[in-house]
Amino acid sequence: MRITLINPNSTVAMTDKAVQAARSVAPLDDITGVTCHASPPAIQGPEDDALCRPHVLAEAAMAEAAGAQAIVIACFDDPALAQARAAAKIPVIGIGEAAFHAAMLLGGRFSVVTTLPVAIPVIEANLARYGITACTRVRAAGIAVLDLQEPGGHAAAKVSAEIARAVAEDAPGAVVLGCSGMADLAAGFRATHGLPVIDGVAAATLLARAMVLLRG
Repeated sequence: MRITLINPNSTVAMTDKAVQAARSVAPLDDITGVTCHASPPAIQGPEDDALCRPHVLAEAAMAEAAGAQAIVIACFDDPALAQARAAAKIPVIGIGEAAFHAAMLLGGRFSVVTTLPVAIPVIEANLARYGITACTRVRAAGIAVLDLQEPGGHAAAKVSAEIARAVAEDAPGAVVLGCSGMADLAAGFRATHGLPVIDGVAAATLLARAMVLLRG
């Protein structure tokens, strides 16, 4: 299966991390990563979201023209998802929407742990737009997106601490990681916290595969 994964920001290392996460759950598929080089280096809030949208739409059109069978938009804010989906004749999946649905199926009610507080209103608006009411709370770990790219940094520990607070205070059945830069942390957090911890890149890749198969 040919799946194109679009990173809406301009940080190539984040594209590589997302592609690795996608390939880990779909190792036999042809997964191509695309970076929106003219976008901001990270999508943090509505201003960055607006700047990356035209680039996401352009890359989605090119991916479909090049023969992709499905597209994954690998930013948790799902920028330009509705527009890209409306324009395409192939499945287009956002990692935020995919993660929400996976969390509901696995755990019922769930909490989201994202990066900075500026991301919270965007995620809450997406939850409302999708009609999802199973989210107990959207939380911020107080880290910048690019902090997750620093080897030996404290970003992972801050995310883990916020997950622990979510478990204690929200009693969720699952936790969603609210940034594609956290994709490599999900398995470790599942072992540490003892509940489903959902990486949206993996969830979207598997959902994209399912949509291709179901539409025939």
